[in-house]
This record gives sequence, C-alpha cells and structure tokens, in this order.
Amino acid sequence: MGVLPAQGRPDGERLIVSASHGTASPENTSGDAVATHCPYCALQCAQTLTVTPGKRLPLEVAGREFPTNRGGLCQKGWTSAEVLRAQDRITSPMIRTADGGFREASWDEALGLISTRIEELQASHGRESIAIFGGGGLTNEKAYALGKFARTVLRTPFIDYNGRFCMSSAAAASNRAFGMDRGLGFPLADLGGADAVLVLGSNMGVTMPPFVQHLAGSRERGGLIVVDPRETVTAKLTHGDKGIHLAPVPGTDMVVLLALTHVLIAEGLVDTDYLERRTRGFDAVRRSVAGWWPERAEGVCGIAADELRRTARLLAKASPRHGGRGAYVLTGRGMEQMSQGTACVTAAINLALCLGLVGRHGSGFGPVTGQGNGQGGREHGQKSDQLPGYRMITDPAAREYVAGVWGVDPESLPGPGVPAVKLLDSLGREDGPQALLVHGSNMVVSAPNADAVIESLKRLQLLVVADLVPSETALLADVILPVTQWAEEEGTMTNLEGRIIRRRKAVDAPGEARSELWILGELARRLSVYEGFPEDPRVVFDELARASAGGKADYAGITYERLDAGEELQWPCPAPDASGKAHPGTPRVFLDRFPTPDGRATMVAVDHHAPADDVRAGARTYLVTGRVLQHYQSGAQTRRVEELNAAQPEPFVELHPLLADRIGVAEGEDVILTTARGEAVARAVLTEGIRPDTVFMPFHWAGAGSANRLTNDVTDPISGMPEFKVTAVAIAPAAFPITTVEEGVNAR
Repeated sequence: MGVLPAQGRPDGERLIVSASHGTASPENTSGDAVATHCPYCALQCAQTLTVTPGKRLPLEVAGREFPTNRGGLCQKGWTSAEVLRAQDRITSPMIRTADGGFREASWDEALGLISTRIEELQASHGRESIAIFGGGGLTNEKAYALGKFARTVLRTPFIDYNGRFCMSSAAAASNRAFGMDRGLGFPLADLGGADAVLVLGSNMGVTMPPFVQHLAGSRERGGLIVVDPRETVTAKLTHGDKGIHLAPVPGTDMVVLLALTHVLIAEGLVDTDYLERRTRGFDAVRRSVAGWWPERAEGVCGIAADELRRTARLLAKASPRHGGRGAYVLTGRGMEQMSQGTACVTAAINLALCLGLVGRHGSGFGPVTGQGNGQGGREHGQKSDQLPGYRMITDPAAREYVAGVWGVDPESLPGPGVPAVKLLDSLGREDGPQALLVHGSNMVVSAPNADAVIESLKRLQLLVVADLVPSETALLADVILPVTQWAEEEGTMTNLEGRIIRRRKAVDAPGEARSELWILGELARRLSVYEGFPEDPRVVFDELARASAGGKADYAGITYERLDAGEELQWPCPAPDASGKAHPGTPRVFLDRFPTPDGRATMVAVDHHAPADDVRAGARTYLVTGRVLQHYQSGAQTRRVEELNAAQPEPFVELHPLLADRIGVAEGEDVILTTARGEAVARAVLTEGIRPDTVFMPFHWAGAGSANRLTNDVTDPISGMPEFKVTAVAIAPAAFPITTVEEGVNAR
C-alpha cells in the first residue's frame, strides 16, 4: 500500500478536542477525536483516532500531519485498530493448569501467586534469582518504572530488553565517538536538503515507508546511496540515475566503509580543517585504512574498485567542504547486527567525520532506530548497565543522584546486569535467575538461536508474561497478565529523532486489561514497597524528568503541559534556567561541541573480520534476515490483522534463480534451511534482486518457519548485539510440505 495521503487535520501535537462540544473529553464518546501516534516503528507517525461506539472496531484511524510522516501511514498504521479487538485478545489474568492449559483468574489471585513465588525464590536463591526482560515498545513511563522496580523492589541486577537486539551497537559506537547516543541527532526533515544520503543496512522503504519522502531531495540530485546485498525497495529508489546501489557480500559492510575512507584520504577529499578543530584520533584511522585500497576491498566485499571510488567522490562532492548542500550517513540493523557491529558503526562514524558532516546544519550521521520507543526505552533504565537519563549504573555520582530521587540508599542499588543474550542463556541454570518477568517482548520469535531460548524459558521455575495477546512466549508462561494497548493508555514515546511525543487514550481497554504501571505498583505493594509506583503516567513522567536531570538524556524541562500545548521538544531539554525561562529542546546536537571532556569527537581505528559462522563446505550460502512491509517484529500483533496476514501469510525464503537451479528448487516449492543451530522450512520465492550466494528470510514467524531458529547468538564484545544478519546456511529441497513440518514441531 505504501505511503497514503493524509486524512487528519494538521494540528501538530495539540490535543484534539471533541468535535461536538469543543472541550477536552476524557470520557470519549462518538465523534471524539484524539491526537496520538502509531503503535509500531520509531517513526511514530501521527494519527487521529475517532471513537466509533457500536461498530466492529472501537475507533477509526487516520493519518495526521507531523514532521516525520507528513500525514502518511503505512499498511500497519492504517490497520492498527484491528489489534485492539484481536479475537484472542487477553482480557483477564491467566494461570497455567496442571494439564498444561490456562484458566482465568482474578488479579488478586494472579498477583498473589507471582509475589509469593518471588518471595520464595528470593529466600532460597537470593535477590538475583529474579530477572526482568523489557521491550522497546513500552512508553517512557513504563520503561522507567520497570527499571526502578527491578532495582528498588526486586533489587536484582538482571534486567535487559529487546532493544539490545536493535540499537546496542549503534549506541555503543555513538557513545564512544560523540559522548552521547541520540539516534538521529537532527530532525528527519533535514535529510531533504542534502545532496547525498548514504544508507547502510536499512530498508526503510519497507520497514517505515513514510520515511522515503525525506530522501526525495537526494534522489533528485542523484545522491542516494544504498548498501545492501539485496535489491530492496529502498535500493530500487536509486534506479534511473537517482543514485548508487552497492550490493556487497553479506558481512562486509565494514570493508566498504574502510575503502571509502581510504579513497577520501588518498585523494585529498577529507575536511582537514574540521578534523583538526573537532576530532581526535584521525592519524590512527588514516593508518588503519591505508591497507584497504579499492582493489583489495573489491576482492573481499565484491564491489568493483571503480564503483567504490565513484561513491566516495559523490559523497565528498556533496559535503560542505567541497561546496555541496550537505550529506548524511545513516546506519541500520543490516550492518549493526553483527559480531563486529560496534566496529562497523564506528567505521561509518569515521567516514562521516572525515567528510566533516557531524554537528553541522544540513549534514550529519545517525543510526535509524527501529522500535517504537527503542530510543526512550534505553534512556531510562531498561538496559542492564544504565539508570535514568542515560546514566551508567557503575558511576557513584549517578547512583547517588538517582537513589536520592527514588528515596533509597545508593548502596541498596544493584550493580550492572548482563546483556540480553547472556541473560536468556543463564535462565534456570544453577547460578542464574529462576524467575523471569517479561513486558513487551516475544523472544521466542525475536531472539537469536530461538530453540535454545525456548529451552531456557522452560528451565525457569516461574515465567510471567504481560501481553495483550497470547504470543509464543506467553504460551510458555506460568502466569499471563493482560495489558493495555496504545489507544487505551496515556504516556510518552521518544522517536528516532529524540523527539518526545504524547500517546493519548482514546478508548477503554477490554475486560480486566491493566497498564503495566498499575501492575508494577500492585506487585510492589505485595512485596512490601508501599510507595514510589503511582499509576498516573503524568506523575511518573514528572519523576522521570527529575531523575534524568543532568544526565545525557536530560528530560528535566519537558512536561505534559508543554507537549499538549504543541511544543516540539527533542532532548536534551534541561530544566528552566534561573530566570524561569524554559529550554527549547535541542533539535540538532553537536553544533558547538561534542559532550566529551575536550569537546571533540573521538575517531577509533577499526578493522574487518569475517562473520563468526562464515560460509564453508556444507554451508556455502549466506543467510540474511529482515522484515516485510506487512509485519512488525515478532508478528505477535500484525499476524492477527486479517488484511496484513492475507497479504503476507507465511514464511518464505528469497533466493536467486541461479541458486534455485543449482539446488533443484522451483518457485513456490518448500526448501529446508540448516545452520549450526537448527533447521527451518519455508517456501521458495525466486528473485534476481539478491546475490546468487545469499538467501533472505523474514523473521516474523514462529515454528518451522522461524528464521531465528537459524540465526547466530554470538555477540559483539562491546555492545552484546547478536549476529542476526549473517550466517552460513545449507539450503535444499524439503522432503515434505511446510504444513507437515509445522505439525511435527507442534507435536514435539
């Protein structure tokens, strides 16, 4: 469906009021319209929700004018109301029965069971026996409360979230280079004025279609550069002299970047004045890329040397140093989800710094955040090593300040935990957590080496999952807790630009569904912590703002009142100054200096290494994974929307006709894929838009067609990011159809 025209009135972030009586309407009735944002990706497209009592769905969705989506929505956004009335929506707490099924329970019984088991496990195994796994779709308020709950109620170090699978390598590289990680450090609309935009490992034409309109300017000037082993929707935007598509060998994005930087230096195209004034470490980078001349790089990444030179020169011409309108370097999961992900993003940062792009109007560097609140989720306490405001939990001053806001002794706060993959592997082991509380994540589908994750969850003595539908992870739980969805709650989100936006309630949740804020407060009281967990998200946000004050991600000057008045605020946004003047927020970061001790960006020399599970005899093909337009993340929501599921109903694998011919597979036939971790079965889709040495599989499905049964859980040594994006795979015709395989898996 792509980007659709706007159908909502362009009133920014102002609260839309009742059409009938012209006043804000907390009790929404027919005709009321509410300004909010899409529940899916980090673009956070603006929506207008109109309440429709008595109809099949409780509300209608329309696009609304906003800087990121300009009124457009993708297929997922337009159909988002369907999830509110999913046929299997969980509307009451569920407790597992002796025969393996579930029965309905009261909240009092369910929370009583959970709190009793937590107390028993802590008594027998210690406080570290309880762990939490959060999600990048939770509001800022929920993410904050979840981190606070882990550290002040459970007093466990073991909390992490699925954002570890999304942005951790980009965050690690940005913090190391710039002293701060804010995703895009500029408004998305700035892209439109650039002569060139380099996109590495992102297919936003599918994952966030309204984004594409911001690439129109660079396309008109022939400057869109897309690096991807597939000819994706985004790569096709370069056709017709609109830019360049580079299709490297999977896992060699680093080599492309090192070669481009080599050309810039060798041909005298770097911005030497900028490098001298605003960076340190250039000499080490210069020496490190000296060995990556284009001809050598071609032998590794498969991109012709002349094409690498042409790309480097195009970027240089677009840069301010050479009189261009500007250039941007954007990274995505395709290059970040690797065991060298942090180093790969660092190479992209080095390239951008050599061109003098970062911290300049009309130019820049930025990773494209994927999850709806992937940015805010990691800023306020869900990551294993962080406290609110992007403070590090190992910093004594940070611990003292946040403990003061929370009213606890700094010594009572636990130390850092472990990243997601290590946490999941430790579950149920003798020295690992024995209980796990899951909020907003479906790791059975979304985590690497999924079969091993299932075994980890089965080892637990207590698994509690809070979700709106019975996801694959929820179906393994001892207790399932029903929670509210986006249109049923108030809160804030932080989008890919660091822009704080309001999520607003339009309708009541069905049945007994409750907000995580209420759930955490009730659990805290049952665990003898009687204060500090209010249900009102406005109160929670005010505390979050205080806790973040002075941190890297400073929200201290942001209030619901300012957001509801229509102010567009991007962090950092400190508290008002001594005169009471409100801070306007920071749309563009690093314009004057970097938040490092000397105000300069740090360039770090990096080098390439092959994937941990590289092609070899018996597994001669590369597997890459990704998303399709109709589905989001694990598919727990979108697979329940009839229109989306009809358009993309089952797992598939894309392969080149040459590869299909070699293994004897025709279009539509089932193939079996085997890696060192497991097997999957999917239908073959033949396309010439992929390298003959590569196959692509989307990861939205569970069971026999689960791509993450195949992916590698080896991690980046700095970020803890698993190597989702490249692994060696053997592919062959399946001996039986996928439906038979599914039945076998279910039987086991």
